[in-house]
Amino acid sequence: MDHPPSVIERASLRDLALVSLKLGFTAFGGPAAHIAMLHDETVVRRRWTTEQHFLDMLGVTNLIPGPNSTEMVIHTGYEHRGWRGLLVAGWLFILPAASIVLVLAWLYVRYGTTPEGTWLLYGIKPVIIAVVAQALWNLGRTAIKGALLGAIAAVVLGLYLLGIKELALLFGGGFIAVAALGARRIPRNDGLALVAMPLGSMKLPVLATIAADATVPYSPLRLFLTFLKIGSVLYGSGYVLLAFLRGDFVERLGWLTERQLLDALAIGQVTPGPVFTTATFVGYLVGGVPGAVLATLGIFIPAFVLVAAVNPLVPRLRSSPWMGAFLDGVNVAAIGLMAAVTLELGQAALVDWLTVALAAVAAVLLIRYRINSAWLVVVGALIGLLAREFGGVIGIGPA
Repeated sequence: MDHPPSVIERASLRDLALVSLKLGFTAFGGPAAHIAMLHDETVVRRRWTTEQHFLDMLGVTNLIPGPNSTEMVIHTGYEHRGWRGLLVAGWLFILPAASIVLVLAWLYVRYGTTPEGTWLLYGIKPVIIAVVAQALWNLGRTAIKGALLGAIAAVVLGLYLLGIKELALLFGGGFIAVAALGARRIPRNDGLALVAMPLGSMKLPVLATIAADATVPYSPLRLFLTFLKIGSVLYGSGYVLLAFLRGDFVERLGWLTERQLLDALAIGQVTPGPVFTTATFVGYLVGGVPGAVLATLGIFIPAFVLVAAVNPLVPRLRSSPWMGAFLDGVNVAAIGLMAAVTLELGQAALVDWLTVALAAVAAVLLIRYRINSAWLVVVGALIGLLAREFGGVIGIGPA
């Protein structure tokens, strides 16, 4: 398979597997942090692709449902090694987190509690702030090509903090960029339909009807179809996932209590890798190991299908002047969203002098010395665990 011009150096299947596994074990902090670490590995350190193409993949990924950071890893694997790369990169990013969550679910069922992760995150979160800030700086220099696009990014940041939904901001940024850049009409057979196509796949009326007709008794097939539906239609953060899980598993099916649902989401947040592995926890609670496997497969399968469908369209989107402008607007809107999420995370992460110092030192090591971000995450975790022993003496600790 010849690699596209956007791929500077074609990665081997082994290298894809190693990068995906590394991220699967060390990518804490949510989708923005995962994407920042993927950018560091594939654009900055290994030069597998260009800044512009990474941005274009990110823009398209934001327009389809599913876990964005997982889909970015899947995109990377597909571009370098086709279907084998798609499956290897995607599942080796998912499986470490799913395995850790499965062990924690077993402990939860056996002992009735979740292991304490507060101090672990206390040391990791400041490092993640530095990792995301570095990625924002690098991506922003490529994405913001003028005052107009810079203004769109700033407006998106502000509107997100005011509570406007992510999808509206992404499409709004794209359409504003197109209008402002003077596009007067959509040429026949142009690429606009390429953006509408993935959104049409959100509806899946038959699948949604099957899941909606579920009855209260537990059924492995119903569990799988419910998570398949969620993975096919869900946009947004882990908090949006919480709303879907509450509606299906607490209110409609009655398979979980409110407390179990919150514990499931907490486990998804404190473990590395995609937050969607919350599904693994829920599946284990209601159906044991088989339920965990079915839930994990159900929520992630749509991501593989959607990436395989839209990835070949990315170069065509960029080659169309009309759609190139739209993609530029979506890209800077995505930068604005990442910046807003970083500000929110920063308020929770930088709580005392030690966390501020951790973030500052990590930023210097990343920018000046290009230290691998995965090692910094590990060091941050160790510092967090050490701080647990001495925090009361020196006046530090989680807020």
